[in-house]
Amino acid sequence: MRCGSARTAGPPAPHAHSTGAYSPGAPRGSRLAAPILRAFDRRRLALLRAAGVAPPARLLDAGAGRGRFVNAASAAGYEATGIEPDPARAAAARAAGAAVQAAAIEGAAVPAGALDAVTLWHVLEHVDDPAAALARVGGWLRPGGVLLVGCPNLGSVQARLGGARWFHLDLPRHRTHFTVTGLRTLLEREAFDVLSVHHVLLEHNPYGMWQSLVSRVTRRPSYLYNLLQRNAPLRSLDLPVTLAALPLAPVAALLELLAGLAGRGGTVAVLARRR
Repeated sequence: MRCGSARTAGPPAPHAHSTGAYSPGAPRGSRLAAPILRAFDRRRLALLRAAGVAPPARLLDAGAGRGRFVNAASAAGYEATGIEPDPARAAAARAAGAAVQAAAIEGAAVPAGALDAVTLWHVLEHVDDPAAALARVGGWLRPGGVLLVGCPNLGSVQARLGGARWFHLDLPRHRTHFTVTGLRTLLEREAFDVLSVHHVLLEHNPYGMWQSLVSRVTRRPSYLYNLLQRNAPLRSLDLPVTLAALPLAPVAALLELLAGLAGRGGTVAVLARRR
């Protein structure tokens, strides 16, 4: 434990970020979920606007995946691009119309001071050296540029209740987990001033609480998530167990709302400004 962070033991598994839940193919039910996903993207853009980053600002989404947020930002009037370390997902993003290059943070060709904003949405926990990643991203931003970081909260109620079966633990792909204090400390060390921290987030938190509780009670992995990501079979004994646990969803959502209001949300969004 260092600065309110916990480090994953051992080296990363080969191909951990290009198979299963991280494969380039669209998840099951993605068309049905599209309106919800667009609402999540609007929320991220609203956070940026609240920090003074409005169109046509130059925005880069690091870890852009299949390019959904890049396309949403472009449609909202931003000059939006992305980088994605997995070539197959970067190709899928470009096929969907997003300006995404296949590159990791440490190798991306981004001119110094070229950007008004960078988003690291559930990316920082995946890198082996978060401090080096933040230093490099900070160099891409103009002075006063804004960074939006989303990541799991190791100090959350959800993490405490989930324990080793916490949905957002996601070992071995997640390399470092942060408390809010640890993330603040890291950002400040890398020449960022924290503007705001947001704990009440619909994009990950209610589902994360429900899945963590289900996994804790049933002692089964995150079956529904893996099913949607085409990483688990439809014909499985896990399916009836998951369906039986659906009535817990409103309870989990209420519990997560209370946790978020108390400053202990399962994931957090942090806005910071480059000095």
